[in-house]
Amino acid sequence: PFPENHTTEKKKSHLFGNKERNKLIMAKDVEAVSGEGFQTRDYQDPPPAPLFDPKELTKWSFYRAVIAEFVATLLFLYITVLTVIGYKIQSDTKAGGVDCGGVGILGIAWAFGGMIFILVYCTAGISGGHINPAVTFGLLLARKVSLVRAILYMVAQCLGAI
Repeated sequence: PFPENHTTEKKKSHLFGNKERNKLIMAKDVEAVSGEGFQTRDYQDPPPAPLFDPKELTKWSFYRAVIAEFVATLLFLYITVLTVIGYKIQSDTKAGGVDCGGVGILGIAWAFGGMIFILVYCTAGISGGHINPAVTFGLLLARKVSLVRAILYMVAQCLGAI
C-alpha cells in the first residue's frame, strides 16, 4: 500500500541473507552512513544549556516560568494533602467521623496522579512542568536547564511546598 523506493528494497534484500545485519535492523529503517556504520537516530539533540546565562534574568518568560513552578507545586501539595486529610477524617471513627470509607487509598492515588497529569499539562509549555526539585536537579545535571534557572525553579518549588 505504501510506495517504496529502491533503497528500501535494497535493505529488504539483505534481511534474510545476513544474520548480523538482521540483528542491527530494528523496527524502523536504518540508513548506512558512508563508511561510518549505522545511523540510529533520525533527530539531533539540542545543544546543552549554558551553565550561566545572564540574559535569562532580563526576560519576562523566565520569571513567568518560575511563577508557574511555584503555583504548580503549591496546587499539587494543597490538593493531595487535603485528599489525604479528608480520607483520614472520614475513616477515623475515634475522631467522630463515620466509617464510610471516603475516597479510599485508590482515591488518594488518583488525586496524586491526576494532579501531576493536569499540572504538567498546564505548565509544560511555560516552564517544562518540573513541579519537583529532583526533576529540576536531574535536568540540570543533564544540561537541559541553566544553573540560574535550576536554582530559581528549586527555590520556587520549595516555597510552593511550604
